[in-house]
Amino acid sequence: MKPAGLEDDLVVETPLGLYCPEGDFYIDPWRPVDRAVITHAHADHARRGCMRYLASARSEGVLRARLGVDIELTALDWAEVVEHRGVRISLHPAGHVLGAAQVRLERRGRVWVVSGDYFLSEHDERNPTCDPWEPVHCECFITESTFGLPIYRWQPQARVFEEINHWWAHNRSAGRASLLMAYSFGKAQRILAGVDASIGPIVVHGSVEPLNEGYRRAGVALPAVHRVQDLGKSDLAGALVVAPPSVQGSPWLKRFGSYSDAFASGWMQLRGARRRRSIDRGFVLSDHADWPGLQRAISASGAHRVIVTHGYEAAMVRWLSEQGLQAGSFKTAFEGEGGGESAGESYA
Repeated sequence: MKPAGLEDDLVVETPLGLYCPEGDFYIDPWRPVDRAVITHAHADHARRGCMRYLASARSEGVLRARLGVDIELTALDWAEVVEHRGVRISLHPAGHVLGAAQVRLERRGRVWVVSGDYFLSEHDERNPTCDPWEPVHCECFITESTFGLPIYRWQPQARVFEEINHWWAHNRSAGRASLLMAYSFGKAQRILAGVDASIGPIVVHGSVEPLNEGYRRAGVALPAVHRVQDLGKSDLAGALVVAPPSVQGSPWLKRFGSYSDAFASGWMQLRGARRRRSIDRGFVLSDHADWPGLQRAISASGAHRVIVTHGYEAAMVRWLSEQGLQAGSFKTAFEGEGGGESAGESYA
């Protein structure tokens, strides 16, 4: 049943999440609903318990792994159109993680796009583990703002992976393992696809490998990896260990003996973030758009109205208004980079 008292917009905010009144469905709801359109499989966007799901075909494997193999799921190819209650729905690549989609809605000549989370940067690079972001023209663009401040400008990926490889090789020569903490879904696979696997063995946490398999089944090339129990002490010394941040300080790490630890996240751009996490190194690597990327996406949409969700909403709304756009914000339960992991879950 539709919530009462909604404005005549294609998407509105409600206590259950973003809602399309004319289509009577939700987009990334944070509580169980009858019909849910899912942008991607991160925990803060894909919740268990909905009666029916619609998502990209590229995300089907990881969604079923997370939400249950028996969920009622309609999987769409990119740009394939389905119509529900007069609303035409299509999904378009967001470049964030495997299968991440922007949701295009069309009704009576009006077109809105809900971006979900997306990745592009001032270097015009793509995340090699998923389909690249594509511009989708619309009148209203609902954008994330996880890194919506000018201080967030990503370095070229090649430079970041050169730093990671150098750090790993140095530790290996000293007989230390290299613990690189990264969110199990998305960031871990991007790291695996980008590092130089010839340096030494790669060990992954038990929460990472099932998601690796989902990527491999989708045709994403990842190097051979090991579980910690597969290797002896001599091999573990000098290995690259990819694990979620929740392992920090846990007994699991005792198996590696001496190790250096690091964290890969866009938040490492902030001065003091490494110190607060008590880690040796911080690598600035994000699957979200940086400040120039956000501006490029908004401009490419052609939208005259922009609605900002999670992140630095107030700063982004102010900047957009200064550019002459009609800007506002929606309150959401989305957490941006790292959503869910802090609660002990191994994805984001």
